[in-house]
Amino acid sequence: MNKLFEPAQIGDIAVRNRIVMAPLTRNRSPGAIPNDLNVEYYRQRATAGLIITEATAITHQGQGYADVPGLYKKEALNGWKRVTDAVHAGGGKIVVQMWHVGRISHTTLQPDGGKPVSSTSRVAKAKTYLVNADGTGSFANTSEPRALETSEIPGIIEDYRKAARAAIDAGFDGVEIHGANGYLLDQFLRDGVNDRTDQYGGSIENRARFTFEVVDAVTKEIGAGRTAIRISPVTPAGDSYDSDPQTLFAYVVEGLAKYDLAYVHVIEGQTGGERDYTQGTNPPFDYKALRQTYEKAGGKAGWMVNNGYDRGMAIDAAESGRADLVAFGKPFIANPDLVERLKKNLPLNTPDQATFYGGTAKGYIDYPLLEKVA
Repeated sequence: MNKLFEPAQIGDIAVRNRIVMAPLTRNRSPGAIPNDLNVEYYRQRATAGLIITEATAITHQGQGYADVPGLYKKEALNGWKRVTDAVHAGGGKIVVQMWHVGRISHTTLQPDGGKPVSSTSRVAKAKTYLVNADGTGSFANTSEPRALETSEIPGIIEDYRKAARAAIDAGFDGVEIHGANGYLLDQFLRDGVNDRTDQYGGSIENRARFTFEVVDAVTKEIGAGRTAIRISPVTPAGDSYDSDPQTLFAYVVEGLAKYDLAYVHVIEGQTGGERDYTQGTNPPFDYKALRQTYEKAGGKAGWMVNNGYDRGMAIDAAESGRADLVAFGKPFIANPDLVERLKKNLPLNTPDQATFYGGTAKGYIDYPLLEKVA
């Protein structure tokens, strides 16, 4: 059997195969509370070696898209407990992706209509998803943010810690810290966004400080073996840019190597787009060198790759040892039984863009079951 379909131990999490369901924002949790649709959606995909949930806000301030779930309400945690119970009943493992979107938000989504917060006060050239008064959804420009005061940052670190504890109490097998795609931690990391002059701005060491402080707080709270992080070295998502991503993320993974994390999740290229997309003054980005830097620094976490992988690419990545885990995003939307289809090399359903957001994407309800094509 190919290594892709073999079990593995990822930190404290035992997975039955190395196929991961990537986080996919679905905008189906009104009031930030997971509901019956969330339960059924994740239950149907429990054959994945590991499910990473849609990005989930650590606080109301961390919200950036309409109807995205949270980890800060009792009702939301009760909803997530139903989800984790359903996945575990199906023999699966599930971690929650925790995020704070920073400036990728809108005033209508913020507490008391306030400004989103960020490393900067510059508006992102990006859009967010809002629900209109008539219930329809649409994309809108993000709002003007305000730069966080230095004194506010410890409070946000504490929010991450509390959210991680809440996630474990809700039955999750671990958490993935969202440090990618132009959201808050990434806004601090990249010199094309971070224009601060305090201890969180300027040098790479300063820009990475916030990320390491969050990782430190979360690992101390729930254990490093149940903690993971996602990074996206060159993606322009969320109006994100860095002039020297190779050097920046070499420093980041060297720092992460000090923690015995469950896994490091790396988006290769442009999130949801070109795999060979690059940024900075020294392209192309060398992902092999990035992992070598991590391992040379003593890092032993599982190495998860993501972006545009098909069956052949995933098998090769696992067999060659280039990756320990391979994440699939859109294919899991249209193929709840993706693991079985990949094992048997069966055709895949094509995802329908119309079902990506809101309450219309219902897994087996929308797409043919495996037995209908086998």
